[in-house]
Amino acid sequence: MSGLVSPHGGGELKPLLLSGEELRQEWEKAQTLERVMMTSRETSDLIMMGIGAFTPLDGFMGKDDWKGVCDSFTMANGIFWPIPITLSVSKEQANNIKEGQEVALVDTETGELMGSMTVQERYTIDKSHECKQIFKTDELEHPGVAKVMEQGDVNIAGSVKVFSESYYPEMFKDVYMRPAETRKIFEEKGWKTVAALQLRNPMHRSHEYLAKIAIEVCDGVLIHQLVGKLKPGDIPAEVRVRAIDTLVEHYFVKDTCIQAGYPMEMRYGGPREALLHATFRQNYGCSHLIVGRDHAGVGEYYGPFDAHHIFDEIPKDALETKPLKIDWTFYCNKCDGMASMKTCPHGKEDRMLLSGTKLRKMLSEGEEVPDHFSRAEVLEILREYYAGLEEKVEVKLHKYAEGEKK
Repeated sequence: MSGLVSPHGGGELKPLLLSGEELRQEWEKAQTLERVMMTSRETSDLIMMGIGAFTPLDGFMGKDDWKGVCDSFTMANGIFWPIPITLSVSKEQANNIKEGQEVALVDTETGELMGSMTVQERYTIDKSHECKQIFKTDELEHPGVAKVMEQGDVNIAGSVKVFSESYYPEMFKDVYMRPAETRKIFEEKGWKTVAALQLRNPMHRSHEYLAKIAIEVCDGVLIHQLVGKLKPGDIPAEVRVRAIDTLVEHYFVKDTCIQAGYPMEMRYGGPREALLHATFRQNYGCSHLIVGRDHAGVGEYYGPFDAHHIFDEIPKDALETKPLKIDWTFYCNKCDGMASMKTCPHGKEDRMLLSGTKLRKMLSEGEEVPDHFSRAEVLEILREYYAGLEEKVEVKLHKYAEGEKK
């Protein structure tokens, strides 16, 4: 038997992606169905269900699930889930869709037929309530809030059949992995404890330090970066893949870490998104999630360690995957190496605080990157990317980027 954590919900992985003759038949049938156009977030959620990353979900959530997730972190069946996974349409289209009807699910941006759904429920929600519960704000400047507020007026819920993973397997063939694939690799390596390092930025020295702390206490690390849609100014996934590859090649012991990509779109939900990251990492076979400073945050909406605290607010048995909480990390000149607030006794004048946002800002503005901020091999790849941009990218620093704890 596998020594890995169980898929979330206590059972087996539940991928919803069709193949073979079943896929052919369902795809042909979907050509005749009412078409529901999905946003990029809805499409990525469908793909996550398709590959089994959102086990045990079997479709988009109904109102009882939506309310339970927003207010108490649990679906109607009592299973823990931290962020609503919903699909919306306009009032006009909702009036044309009956309960029990099958609809075709189409990605708005590409026009690709992605799947089908049997509609079991239509309902309206208080969008502001969802935003305040999930994002702690309903300000439209928050990218996650903006997505919710742009949703159609009516949510439709029901079980889904997934036809496609879109372009991810082809574009990111070297790193794109489904949960069953990472689990197989871990088992072949004999790993039982695996820490996931969530990334949406290239790895700088703090990321490297976090991964190496995890390697000291776990059998291995999954460097798990997002290849789904990001916000403007973030570095594309293909550039990050190259940067991580060169870092692993030059600075990690062989066979201590695996790089993989997953297709979810970021919500920038801070603490709630940290819980979602732990939930689907359990499906990937990870026993731990590295949670550092400002995990999945954006702007000034969350304190730097709110994502640590939220794991103490949920029931202890909600998740098998546990947080590996790590304090603020930095390079200390007096320590002559990487350290954290827990290990370094020196003052802030001796510390170089590192962040992906800060690194992107320096590179986008053509500034010199200080020694010890990032590895030279990584900087070479990033400088090449920024030199090729036709327009300057504006990057804003977080309020806490200079090391003030909230």
